[in-house]
Parts: sequence; C-alpha cells; structure tokens
Amino acid sequence: MISRSALTRGSQLALRRPAAAKTAQRGFAAAASPAASYEPTTIAGVKVASRDDSGPTTRLAVVAKAGTRYEPLPGLTVGLEEFAFKNTNKRTALRIVRESELLGGQLQAYHTREALVLQASFLREDLPYFTELLAEVISQTKYTTHEFHELVENCIHAKQAKLDSAAIALDAAHNVAFHNGLGSPLYPTVDTPTSSYLNENSVAAFAHLAYNKANIAVVADGASQAGLEKWVEPFFKGVPATSSGTLNTASSKYFGGEQRVAKNGKNAIVIGFPGAALGASQPETSVLVGLLGGASNIKWSPGFSLLCKATAANPGAEAFATNYAYSDAGLLAIQISGKGAAVGKVAVEAVKGLKAIADGGVSKEDLTKAIAKAKFNLLSASEVSGTGLVHAGANLLAGGKPLQVAETLEALEGVTAEKLQAAAKKLLEGKASVSAVGDLHVLPYAEDLGLHV
Repeated sequence: MISRSALTRGSQLALRRPAAAKTAQRGFAAAASPAASYEPTTIAGVKVASRDDSGPTTRLAVVAKAGTRYEPLPGLTVGLEEFAFKNTNKRTALRIVRESELLGGQLQAYHTREALVLQASFLREDLPYFTELLAEVISQTKYTTHEFHELVENCIHAKQAKLDSAAIALDAAHNVAFHNGLGSPLYPTVDTPTSSYLNENSVAAFAHLAYNKANIAVVADGASQAGLEKWVEPFFKGVPATSSGTLNTASSKYFGGEQRVAKNGKNAIVIGFPGAALGASQPETSVLVGLLGGASNIKWSPGFSLLCKATAANPGAEAFATNYAYSDAGLLAIQISGKGAAVGKVAVEAVKGLKAIADGGVSKEDLTKAIAKAKFNLLSASEVSGTGLVHAGANLLAGGKPLQVAETLEALEGVTAEKLQAAAKKLLEGKASVSAVGDLHVLPYAEDLGLHV
C-alpha cells in the first residue's frame, strides 16, 4: 500500500475521511431531494456547473472543446483521448492507477463530436484528490513517444477494427448532413491515412489548443458549489487562460444528401433530418423521437412506437430513433441495422410512419405515451449514461446555460398532436440525410423511400 507521504496534498486530504462526511450519509428512510438542474458559475476563470443531491458518490468531469468537430487533422481527438491518465510531470500512469484504486475511484475518457470528456467517479469525500488529478492531466501530461507507439497507437487501431456498419452509417449520415465539422467521423476508419497526421507531437499541439480555460468546463454531479470553489481555484490555476492558436469554430450548416458504402457483414441504414440543437426550444423533436421509439421497454410486449411495430413485423432488424443535439445544430436520426432485406423493409415502414404523423394519424393515447417517454428520457439520461454532464459542459462552452429541467418538462407537456404533425411535415418537406452500408444490391435508395436529398 502506498504511504501518505507518497501522495499529493490533494490525495492526503482525501484520505482523511473527515467526520463531517458522516453527517452527509442518509438512512434508507430519508428522502433525497436532488437538484434537477446544474447551477453554472465561474471559478478563477474556469466555467463550472454543479448539482448536489447530497449522495455518497460524485462524478466530476472536464469537458473540453476538443471533439472531432474541432480537430484540425484526422485522429487527433482520439489520440488526445488515449493519452488521458498517462504519465504526467508529477505522476506516472501506474501511480495514477494505484492511487485511484486505493480510493475506489473510476477513471474514463471518451469523446463526442464536440467534446472530449475526462471523467472521474468517486466517493464524495475524495473530491480534492480527483479535482487535482483532472487539472494535472490537462495541464501536465507528457505526450511521450514511447507511450504513443506502445499504447496510444495500438488502442486507436483496436477501436478502428471494431467499427461496424451501424457506426459507419451514422458517420456517413453526419457527413452528408454537415460536411466538415460535425460531419467528421467519431473515429477515423482503417482506410484513413492517420500516419500522415497523427503522432505524439501533433497530439501535444492539439492539447495546447484545446486545454485552456477558454475551452474547458468543469462539471460535477454530487458535489456542492462551495466544495468546487475550494478546490478548483488552487488546482486549476496552472491551466493556461488561452492558447496562441485557435480552434476551427465555423458555424454548422445543414446540407442533406445520400451516401452508400458497400461492406460485408451486417447491413445498416440511417435516415436523418435536421434536429434540435442543445438549448433549442423544440420539444416536438423529443416527443417525435419518443413516438418513433425503438426497442420495447416492456418485456414480452411489442411496444407502442412506430419502429417497434416495424421491427416486430420484419424479424432480423433492429431500429431506434435519436436526436443528436449539438451546440448549433442537431440531427434527428432513425438508425436501422440487421439483415439486408429486413433493414430495407423497416426503412420503408419508418418513412411511412413519419408520413402518417405528418398526415395527422397520431392517436391521443400514443401521444400521451410519447410525451411520457420523452420526459423519462430527459430525466434518466444523466443518471444512467452521464449525458447530462456532457450537455451541461457543452452548453457552458457554447455560451449558454445548462438544461433547465423544470422548464423543459413543462414544454414537453405542452406538445399537441397538431404541433407534432407540423414538425413531421416540415422534416419530410426538407432534405434528408440518408446513408446505407452493407449489401447495396438489397438496401434501398433515398428515392425508393420517398425522401428528398
């Protein structure tokens, strides 16, 4: 076991387990009163958002404006992600692992099209240690040559090899929808010549652009704002205020179109439309996603949603709808994968269902179910997947405020059949973004589905 003298000041404080922490523990009979929305503030030049339910655990994340939308060269975002929690000027990667395990913490790094997220989950009283660690990772990582070739490069190749038809189709749909920026793939494909762009020096240069106070937000779920103020200020003072260069922050523009990729194995189709951006007042989009649905949430029930019914009638395919929300744009995507013939039939039924909504064919019962589903998706997203952390950070970086849950729930309850009909009609009258990956002899074109591209 490591001695206390081997730990940094932050970890020593974390290991003391102050008696005050005992007062924060609740009995099973005590009712929790969670703060539904993140409260934004600025601490020492760093954008911060937090919410606190006084629970025993905390999730803390640094959300950086370093997603694939902003990478100047292919592969830099995933390269920067894989360098997270490696050797720093203060600690080796092994020491970081051992200290985190001794405190029962969990560390992860992942990225979206707009953000790179460094996240730690831990016991509430260990906030000082993990706040210091995250600040250290973004400001003092070494980006060594041997780590790049022995670890980072191998991880990137492994993730490239795992890209399936569904992931390629979603990337293709984003590409025809937005071209550059949001149209960049989440992971470079095996055919992308990353060796021409990706090395430890280019990753370090990208880190210099992205990891500064102007481009990061610190978001905490399960920590008080007073606690964050106490530890963010001293530990993040070494993070640069700005960088000498700038990221590509051109506004997104929706184009629409079609892309088809021949590939052995599983088949996939993505049908995309302009969706709701982060912070946009478009509750109809969330309800429409709930009505389109996906897999049934009730065991032994086919489900009420349109895609549930379509897949039940065409075994061999699975489908679901999602609104991918970004800072200045959104993509409402219907994703279908499975056997070629079944995928094609479900795609046809999905478009028919959307046209039925546009023609006013939504029953009062289905609308009620869709609104309830949209509300559940909103409230459960942060608890289950942590998307609330990412969205809160992305909103802060875009100059907005975190999602106001009470206001959003009220807006969802105000969606009517007429508003839903108008939203579906607008989508069908505009240009779609359609991608097909797999057996192109079987998979339909956008024109076969009755869509404009």
